[in-house]
Amino acid sequence: MVSGKAIEKTSGPIRLGMVGGGQGAFIGGVHRIAARLDGEFQLVAGALSSNPERARASGAELNLDPDRTYTSFDEMAERESQRPDGIEAVAIVTPNHMHFPAAKAFLEAGIHVICDKPLTSNLEDAKALAAIARKSGRIFVLTHNYTGYPMVRQARAMVEEGLLGTLRLVQAEYPQDWLSEPVEQTGSKQATWRVDPAQSGAGGATGDIGTHAFNLARFVTQLELDSLAADLDSFVEGRRLDDNANILLRFKPKGSEHQPKGMIWASQVAPGHENGLKLRVYGTKGGLEWVQADPNYLWFTALGQPKQLITRNGAGAGPVAARVSRVPGGHPEGYLEGFANIYAEAARAIRAARNGETLSADVLYPTVDDGVEGVAFVDACVRSSKADGAWTKLD
Repeated sequence: MVSGKAIEKTSGPIRLGMVGGGQGAFIGGVHRIAARLDGEFQLVAGALSSNPERARASGAELNLDPDRTYTSFDEMAERESQRPDGIEAVAIVTPNHMHFPAAKAFLEAGIHVICDKPLTSNLEDAKALAAIARKSGRIFVLTHNYTGYPMVRQARAMVEEGLLGTLRLVQAEYPQDWLSEPVEQTGSKQATWRVDPAQSGAGGATGDIGTHAFNLARFVTQLELDSLAADLDSFVEGRRLDDNANILLRFKPKGSEHQPKGMIWASQVAPGHENGLKLRVYGTKGGLEWVQADPNYLWFTALGQPKQLITRNGAGAGPVAARVSRVPGGHPEGYLEGFANIYAEAARAIRAARNGETLSADVLYPTVDDGVEGVAFVDACVRSSKADGAWTKLD
């Protein structure tokens, strides 16, 4: 049973709260930009830091009402759920270990949740949170933001249309270089929690960026993973979590006797790479390639034909890409707009729930179940690597 107020039929911006994302937090600022880009959300409350002084200072910087700047998410969930003008949704942008308790508090208070990835720091919490979300009846959106890019939507549509034929190979990679040295020993806030098992969970690079690569591959191909074999390394001396992962994938056959295969490389110790997310998909009739550094471009090659460049809102791009594009072709859209598309999809879902309407089938966003699969992916990678790369099924 959901406690708290019912979501009333109303118009206007969706009242948003935020947990985490205070001073010095990169991803909190990204969420706030994404939330307000289309005018769908208005930030009205926050528990922005576990440090009370920083929480209040962060709220003041964002012009929040001092009475709605909280020093704990539990207090925020309770008080906001009782206000007639209380928040309708909350963005959770904390380190991984706080996702579960914060999301649980707001779901049980009757408030929709938009949560950064990965879903939780461990699989037990992920499964429990999925059950709580289903019981609450509230919208749960996981911000795997790369699924919001128009040309990623285009790629998914082309796979669905059968333009690649029967899928054979999927390759995803996400290399970075920012942890090539022990940055966590310099006091870097962003590095410190990511290499701490108590805050990040069992996966380092696998949880931070490997889950993005895996989710992107799953989103575009819609193939279901059968098993994986992972080789995880902690190359930086003294680091307790992996900073490099090489993962082989076996997908379940889909309309074919042949089992599609895949590979994921996720690394945070690859000099020369910033955020090098890339996806390649190959089938019996053709292949696709998308690179996050040039997100407005999608390369398609029909077997035996020259490579074809499809551009966002250009010739060859379809309606699924157009519905999440904002400007004409030739004007670049990138990371922030892709992230904003996840918020825009969340807004559509929340408005439908607000007004008791059926959600349009073309609205796509990562769900709590995608989040459980992502945490299960990390769990399987860790188990496989500990077993010397043995083939391992997701739990």
